[in-house]
Amino acid sequence: MHTNLQQLYGNIDIYLFDQLLKGTYNNCKTIIDVGCGGGRNMVYFLQNGYDVYGVDPNPEAIDAVKNLSLQLAPKNPAENFKIAPAENLPFDDDFFDLAVCNALLHFANDQAHFDAMLRSVWRVIKPGGFLFARLASDIGIETLVRDIGNSRYLLPDESERFLVNQQTLLRYTHDLNGQLHEPIKTTNVQNQRCMTTWCLRKL
Repeated sequence: MHTNLQQLYGNIDIYLFDQLLKGTYNNCKTIIDVGCGGGRNMVYFLQNGYDVYGVDPNPEAIDAVKNLSLQLAPKNPAENFKIAPAENLPFDDDFFDLAVCNALLHFANDQAHFDAMLRSVWRVIKPGGFLFARLASDIGIETLVRDIGNSRYLLPDESERFLVNQQTLLRYTHDLNGQLHEPIKTTNVQNQRCMTTWCLRKL
């Protein structure tokens, strides 16, 4: 019987899908999606018995995710989904096996905000757990972005983002006592923007 991939995985980020296909997170049980939005990256986890949590500062997003969870995993508690910013996660240290942080960190206001968000997310990951992050970078378009202050840049697609580079990601990997379990990979979208996948394991 043919099973629809979209039913199984939803509108999942393709690079998160890649990690699932590789089995990277097979031994993970407790998952948080930080900046979860409407839950596009939660479908697989909800349908496959994970303990799924999510935070987003937008109350409407949390309402949508609670409804999604109720439909796909009625036993997953609604109180797992909370209105909260990434920099102030309402969870204990070393709580999650996997934190997904997809298209969030590049909305940092400045370097201090980025640092606060990242360290807050890292705090709640168990030793041996994983961080999956996708964020905008200047890798490959260094000469095409314009510095507008506070580590924020104007991109060729006319969006404004906090941008990282490979040196920044490698420095944080070391400072957080993390380990790359995949090389840093960057997708260049026709020189309009670049999105980098940063996959860490917490030592």
